[in-house]
Amino acid sequence: MKPVLFISDLHLAPERPAIIELFLNFMDNQASKVDELYILGDLVEYWLGDDDTSRGLETVFNKMKQASENGLKIYLMHGNRDFLMGEKLAERCGCILINDPYIADLNGSPALLMHGDTLCTDDVRYQELRTMLRDPKWQQDFLSKSLSERETMAKALREKSAEETREKDDNIMDVNSNAVQDVFNNHKINLLIHGHTHRPGIHSMDNGMTRVVLGDWYKSGSVLEFKNADKFYLKEFH
Repeated sequence: MKPVLFISDLHLAPERPAIIELFLNFMDNQASKVDELYILGDLVEYWLGDDDTSRGLETVFNKMKQASENGLKIYLMHGNRDFLMGEKLAERCGCILINDPYIADLNGSPALLMHGDTLCTDDVRYQELRTMLRDPKWQQDFLSKSLSERETMAKALREKSAEETREKDDNIMDVNSNAVQDVFNNHKINLLIHGHTHRPGIHSMDNGMTRVVLGDWYKSGSVLEFKNADKFYLKEFH
């Protein structure tokens, strides 16, 4: 039985060619040896809509498509940076878009998958922004604008977000323990896998439940290798 791989928060962008190269190597050397790969949000730094020219990301999407054609199932979840990825891009990459949250069967073991941003309920200002950005009317209005207008708006939003982040206490941007417990209670599953916080770790909770946090790809690669409910490992690589 082959392991299942999980990654998130790659934030791929033309300005970071070394990380793009790392991802291409990952697809060739690690993802090619398994049957399933889950990307739990923020594959790219930002996405303006499926008419985005994807300048500098062509090799990424082509590599994913090639892997899909070779038999790899790639499941793609929206993150807070690439929530406008749609079916057109999914088809181009050979991916299957999945909802957040999503219940997956991992070699016979159920797991709840999330990007993780909805768990950060202490960050009230972020949650308000998220509500606005996920509103279908806002998205329809945004996508009706030209690409150059969208790029200007997206840049402004990113700059504002970065400024606010610098002013926030680190703990506010982490998950809220009650929100995590509510998710476990509502879905009645013992394993949660998510990204977003950039704080990789495997947390064993008092009630026998486990929360796995995926790492980001800012300085190195990070992957969760899941074999079964008793064997899963977070690995960092360069």
